[in-house]
Amino acid sequence: MAQLTQRLGGGRRPRLWRGAVLLVAGLYFLVPMAASVWFSVDNRSGGVQFDAYTGLLSAPGFTDALVLTLELAAVTVVVLLALLVPALIAARLGTARMRSVLEVVCTLPLVVPPVAFTAGVIGVLRWGPDHLMDTPFFQTIVFIQQPEFPLVLVIAYVLMSLPLAYRALDSGLRAVDVRTLVEAARSCGASWPRAVVTVVLPNLRGALLNAAFLTLALVLGEFTAASILGYQPFAVWVYSVGNSQGQMSVAVSVLSLLITWVLLLLLAAAGRERRPAPAQS
Repeated sequence: MAQLTQRLGGGRRPRLWRGAVLLVAGLYFLVPMAASVWFSVDNRSGGVQFDAYTGLLSAPGFTDALVLTLELAAVTVVVLLALLVPALIAARLGTARMRSVLEVVCTLPLVVPPVAFTAGVIGVLRWGPDHLMDTPFFQTIVFIQQPEFPLVLVIAYVLMSLPLAYRALDSGLRAVDVRTLVEAARSCGASWPRAVVTVVLPNLRGALLNAAFLTLALVLGEFTAASILGYQPFAVWVYSVGNSQGQMSVAVSVLSLLITWVLLLLLAAAGRERRPAPAQS
């Protein structure tokens, strides 16, 4: 059969198809990026200038928006993993019905448009009569809307990231026999928290990093919820700058893409398994 395939030239076709697909994919991604970089450095007289990049740090609001977005992303990743990982492990150790219910709950944000979701959040924030003003509930509603660090965005980002993080973690858990690992650790005298932290989580390092990266990418590019709620993280700031400074907005977009790539490389490097050192004779 292999000889027949080789006679018909079937061994070369996959290579040609792979090369064609890689070429089309490369052009699809690189041509818009190259056009964006050229637009950001073009001085309209055939020359090149880098004012759009050198003026970023001195642009009003750039540092504050970037720092706020990175802080929101870090807190969102921590909260999301703290909620989702124990729930998924418990569902994996429980019944199949529990896993089905958890899957439906985690994928539910996919069917809700961001605009409708944000409108619902606004309705919840505005809810509450005046006689609740002195209650802890009303003070909590006010606290999560502080402009210095809006926790309401963290709540929104956690809900919006649930489907992405769930798929990444669920695929990692499917590749690991969680029940056997936990029972083995328990039989060796480990407590439940120690069995999960020292035995299960190290086997989920790749899935945890994938979930963290997907959440980070969503937070860095999310615009709808933050804009409607009236806050100005990085994506909203880029849009506001684009109304008056087109080259700088494109330069910021290129820079944000590079930051995302750098974070992806750092996460990939952190998730790379360390090879054991060769034994010395």
